[in-house]
Amino acid sequence: MACRFEFDMNNRSVVFETGKVARQANGSVLLRSGKTVLLATAVMDDKPIDEHFLPLTVQYIEKSYAAGKIPGGFVKRETKPGDFETLTSRLIDRSLRPLFPKGFYYPVQITVMLLSVDEDADLQSLALDAASAALFVSDIPVAKSVAGVRIGRKDGEFVVNPTLGELEEGTLDLFVSGTKDDLLMIEMRAIGSVDVEIEPSVAIDPMMDPMLADEIVQIPHVNELKEEELLEAIELAQKAIGIAASEYEKVFVEAAKPKKEVELLEERADPSIVTYIKEFYMDEINGALDGMAKSERGSEIKAIIEQVLNDDVAKKEEWSEEEVKRAVSEVKRERVRSMILEEGKRADGRGLKDVRPISIETNLLPSVHGSCLFTRGETQALVTCTLGSRQDAQMFERITGKSASYEEFMVHYNFPGFSVGEASRIGPPGRRELGHGNLAKRALEPALDKTQLDSIVRLVSEILESNGSSSMATVCGGSLALKAADVPVLKFVAGVAMGLVTEDDRYAILTDIMGLEDHDGDMDFKVAGSEDGITALQMDIKLGGVSLNLLREALEQAKEARLHILGIMEEASKEIEVNEEVLPSSEVFHVEPHKIVDIIGQAGKTIKEIIEKFEVSVDLDRKEGEVRVAGPSKAKVKAACDHIKSIAEGGGPKMEIPQFEIDKPVKGKVKKLVDFGAFVELPGGVDGLLHISKIAKHRIGHPSEVLHEGQELEVVVKSQKGHKIELALAKPID
Repeated sequence: MACRFEFDMNNRSVVFETGKVARQANGSVLLRSGKTVLLATAVMDDKPIDEHFLPLTVQYIEKSYAAGKIPGGFVKRETKPGDFETLTSRLIDRSLRPLFPKGFYYPVQITVMLLSVDEDADLQSLALDAASAALFVSDIPVAKSVAGVRIGRKDGEFVVNPTLGELEEGTLDLFVSGTKDDLLMIEMRAIGSVDVEIEPSVAIDPMMDPMLADEIVQIPHVNELKEEELLEAIELAQKAIGIAASEYEKVFVEAAKPKKEVELLEERADPSIVTYIKEFYMDEINGALDGMAKSERGSEIKAIIEQVLNDDVAKKEEWSEEEVKRAVSEVKRERVRSMILEEGKRADGRGLKDVRPISIETNLLPSVHGSCLFTRGETQALVTCTLGSRQDAQMFERITGKSASYEEFMVHYNFPGFSVGEASRIGPPGRRELGHGNLAKRALEPALDKTQLDSIVRLVSEILESNGSSSMATVCGGSLALKAADVPVLKFVAGVAMGLVTEDDRYAILTDIMGLEDHDGDMDFKVAGSEDGITALQMDIKLGGVSLNLLREALEQAKEARLHILGIMEEASKEIEVNEEVLPSSEVFHVEPHKIVDIIGQAGKTIKEIIEKFEVSVDLDRKEGEVRVAGPSKAKVKAACDHIKSIAEGGGPKMEIPQFEIDKPVKGKVKKLVDFGAFVELPGGVDGLLHISKIAKHRIGHPSEVLHEGQELEVVVKSQKGHKIELALAKPID
């Protein structure tokens, strides 16, 4: 039965259509909002898998035709998903996975396809709503609806579901998903910008001297969010989610199919096996916890399972491996949680608020622009910073954009198997790697002083050892790597992973959780920021819900840890020795726009010579007359800039160029060989170009076939126009 539902709430109008398309799926929905159209489907296999986990696959797919585009590149069809598609798929997965009943192990695939797009649409929240609706109206046994709400902030006021334009003009991007009763997931980033503040450098009365208005200073400002402000925004999102999810459930019941009767496998372990393990294997369990406090691998638990299976009692009772595994895991989980709640102690002996020992080493890689080895307990990240020119920016296309965009700050996160002691293949980054890298980027980007930053920046985090919170180690190490590469940063940013354990009315908030506590805890949230506020946050809630008061307490405890880590980072920064000899340099200056043609030269000949001679890259803005020069050293960049300025000034006073007599032999030295010839240093310290066609009597492929750098030879000047000197050999080489 086809149904149509219209909603107008939370600053957005949305239309859902069911039973119209993709009717072979267990559930399907066509969502319309403005010009945006999304198709969401949910499909379930009839048989469960043998393993005890939910095999949920979520795919968000953008079709180029949705924006009236043909895919770029050689292959004219959609290929592998882009980063935005991958991150959106991950966001939907994290929001919907908690809805499935315990013991449900049937393969489920949720697909969301973008069929038409409005350039100002918030595709992530719309995609989540469409996916949730398809799941709710299907016969898959999920009886709750999820809604996603984005909160922006403009001019100090929070905005519910802002347009993309409003979002980027503001200072906050907070995404929250949940049901009508509970929050499920939170993601937040501060949007870095530069606030212009009037701050005269001296006492000024503008009425007396209007010219002193030039004394206004632009002050870069990090748009962190205070803990109380974040809670206020989350509370606003929670109310909006409650309205939307309640309305969806009330209306979608009309179109929902009867839920399938499915077999839910028992997740509770056999009480008799649990009792037996507690009686005879608790020493081994405690020893395993000690080992798991040092590694995420968990090989100790596997060894206990094998030991129990080989026990005479296990053989006599014919316990299966799955039964023993479930029982050992339950005993381990109970022990971890009881230690925390009853003893206030953790598996590695720490108190609830203790941060593991931290060590920091900067610029340990001599040929790298900036590097930091950040170690916190058994988590270790080697973060490197590389600076580049504009040509190094990552080009990408947004489906909502009219032209290509360029990513000027990149954070790439790698998680090889050896970091947890596993022998696994190292391949391209998966969803987890992309998600962690994106979180670190969101945390660090607001602290960059983009008014002073001329370079493209790439951070790479190699996780060398992992036992919890490697993404937050990336944030800490990345902040120091930026400083070690002399990148202008406004403040240091640190991150910490927090956890929560609850039983009835008791709870404990954990600082700097390890992998064991992440697995057996009830909530995982990562908080990153400066000493003054939060720049990024990611939270996944495994509970049925969490109160704002508990969140407030957790954020305050995270702030204590963040300030502790920032203090250690500040001390470590005092030891930084910048690798000046390997740092690239850049310079920006302006010339008269009509002089850009002279710098380029006929068919690009002049600028090509500059690039080859000085080993620099040159970006020219014809409209503004801006010249941006970047290169591997300050000396080469300065020489190139002087040379370009002399061209723009017609060879004026910037360079004194000696005049040579045409066709008169002079002594020279080969300074540099390039594909099209050789630059020869002449008396007076100026260079002339010896074209490849003038080097030998016969044709050669490259000047190096007959010349070498440093070689002295006799040349004649064939023409001279200011600084442009064309040469020929006094006697061509045979």
